Amino acid sequence: MVFCRTMSNDAVHESPLMLSVSGCRGVVGESLTPERIVRFAGAFAAWLHETRQDAGADPVTIIIGRDGRRGGEIVQRLVMSALAMAGCRVVDLGVAMTPSVGIMVEEHEADGGLVITASHNGQEWNGIKCLTAQGEAPSQEKADRIIELFRDGKAPAADYAHLGASRADDTAAHAHVARVLRAIEGVTPVEKIKARQFRVAVDSVNSSGTAGARLLLSALGCEVVHLNCEETGVFSHRPEPVREHLTEVANATRTQKCDAGFAQDPDADRLAIIDERGEYIGEEYTLTLAAMALFSTDSGAQGATLATNLSTSRMVDDVAARTGARVLRTAVGEANVVQRMRTDGCALGGEGNGGVIWPAVGWIRDSLSAMAFVLALLTRDGKSVSELVSQMPRYTIVKRKAPIQAGLAAKLVSEMRVRFADERVDEQDGVRVDFADGAWVHVRASNTEPILRLIAEARDEDRANRILDEMESLMGAVSGKSG
Repeated sequence: MVFCRTMSNDAVHESPLMLSVSGCRGVVGESLTPERIVRFAGAFAAWLHETRQDAGADPVTIIIGRDGRRGGEIVQRLVMSALAMAGCRVVDLGVAMTPSVGIMVEEHEADGGLVITASHNGQEWNGIKCLTAQGEAPSQEKADRIIELFRDGKAPAADYAHLGASRADDTAAHAHVARVLRAIEGVTPVEKIKARQFRVAVDSVNSSGTAGARLLLSALGCEVVHLNCEETGVFSHRPEPVREHLTEVANATRTQKCDAGFAQDPDADRLAIIDERGEYIGEEYTLTLAAMALFSTDSGAQGATLATNLSTSRMVDDVAARTGARVLRTAVGEANVVQRMRTDGCALGGEGNGGVIWPAVGWIRDSLSAMAFVLALLTRDGKSVSELVSQMPRYTIVKRKAPIQAGLAAKLVSEMRVRFADERVDEQDGVRVDFADGAWVHVRASNTEPILRLIAEARDEDRANRILDEMESLMGAVSGKSG
């Protein structure tokens, strides 16, 4: 990734412009400036032009949507103007979920897509996420080329007679929900789900997941207690769907006697789940419950594969093992998971941050697919969310963050390789160490924030915290050496 030092008024800010496999992301007015927005959109257009097979055919077509956060429409106008100057044809979805944009790239047979989003980052952030013609995030190699074009300021320039045009399409949520309904029919018939008449609380954080959640849950016969569903783009709480931010939906789930509570992030590619008692069960359970729903169908999962990243709980390995499925591990990043899914023909994929990727619907993490899986599982098994969770192996996963320093991540990986030479070490992405007692730790630089992520999982919280204490001690020693 690339970090840019920016000037604002008379002060120097260390606000980073994050350029990675996750796209372009920064703080609006600091690292994310109009010039950089336009330049990144132009770089994406240049990449599409250079990779397109039929260069002399119709203009490049790009699907655009935004996560709804306040100020996103200004970023979108800049992007659309840059694409028009590059001669691109744009289909504007308006406020749309990131997975919906991917689906509409396929529906329109477009050359690619752009999503104006900073995902779970706070209100002051925004960004641009790229999608390929397959409706998925670009691979690391492709992302690196887009970043190279951005650095070089490369962008196609159309003459006055070939400037691009745009048109609106407001059908994205409907197309997305239709795909989910068709896919879930093979897991649990929709009519059986509707017959349960579930009562569900949903927190859409006043952003892009609002319309899709409402449409899907209505189609599944649910009574919906919908919180933060105004699409104002003003977040009523910090937008990352973690326990400390979700007290409102947890309370509503309990007091409104709901069967489950769901919380989306701003671009609605992640889902956190609340059980019927109003207890936050953790994002790690989202993919695990989806695997339970899909791999325990009558057809079974013998020989099936699931792809997930190195930072995801081993619960999913245990669930897969029960049904004869197999788990493949990748570097963190949706694009890395999808690439492995395509290579190995995986039936399901995702990440422990609440992201479920279901090829039957699309190739992007999708909160709507996750909701459908949970309701299908509740219908088929006749158990509550808390009862399903109680059947799973018990692990505790602890996550910490640390400020990043130049070269620290690489030095830390090198030290860990030596210290844990007798354990199983995976260096696909930072370093993950698997210990003999089943505990593991993963240390890596974030793709989306200027931090180091330290994650440990064990059968009890004390063991997980002791592992992370050791990592922080080692990090301090490495930092002292480098200083």
